[in-house]
Amino acid sequence: MSILQFNAPPLPHFIAGGFAVFEPGQQHLNRKNIGVFDLLIVTHGCLYIGEEDRRYEVSAGHALILRPDRHHYPAEACAVETGHYWLHFNTLGKWGQADESAARPEPVSTTNTLTMETFTLLIPQFVRFLQPSSCYEKLHQLLQVRQTSYSNEVRWRQQLIFQEILELLSASLDVHATAPGVRVADQAASYLRMHYKEDISAKMLGESLNFHPVYIARCMQKEFGCSPFEYLMQYRLEQAKLLLLQTDLPVARIAEQVGFQQPSYFSSSFTKYEKISPRDYRKRFRFMLE
Repeated sequence: MSILQFNAPPLPHFIAGGFAVFEPGQQHLNRKNIGVFDLLIVTHGCLYIGEEDRRYEVSAGHALILRPDRHHYPAEACAVETGHYWLHFNTLGKWGQADESAARPEPVSTTNTLTMETFTLLIPQFVRFLQPSSCYEKLHQLLQVRQTSYSNEVRWRQQLIFQEILELLSASLDVHATAPGVRVADQAASYLRMHYKEDISAKMLGESLNFHPVYIARCMQKEFGCSPFEYLMQYRLEQAKLLLLQTDLPVARIAEQVGFQQPSYFSSSFTKYEKISPRDYRKRFRFMLE
């Protein structure tokens, strides 16, 4: 496994990010020495990406960091619809491959008798998240914060969330750290996110994971603080918010695309959870993206 080692402080810092969906036949960009790290996290489908002489298949729940000093290119086009988050980040500190840094970082003296100890942050370049859904939630929070403002307070909040994402990446180096219940909750969440447009029942979820629906619900309640149905509802509404902001689709059409059978139920559910109607949400927040 290729591991990137960052000496901190200073910490790697967030620059920009977004969410993209590639249709079958589309592919990632061909770029060389872009000067920033490009973190790609796939939610569904698969990206096929090469970096120099290595090729990666980045499927759902996996993350890949493209280095700022190398050539990366599409190894092949997407075979199915593929959704992925992308984050650009950089560091003002030292970094390199972990196996290239045998010596531990030396403390840096300050102007008084105290010293500032640097520490090592180890991040896998390509890995499957132990808890993909936890990372998806953090990524969503990061992008939502970006939409509200560009003040110092917001940028600070972005950096804090970004550091939590790095922590989840680092924790994924330990493949044995996840308890069985956590894995079941994450598998259930992944299934719900993959099939959110469909009419999902507790029986279907149980059969897909080969666990009793009551056990799945207990695991999700412990891990996410909500039932599978509540998780599905929240995810559908988050997808609806993206469509409200990024498209001109009618509300009824958006309701259909995110898995609601009745537009009226979608509108009442959206208003209940968001404290604002879908149309008012579009009017209030869309101008921030223009």
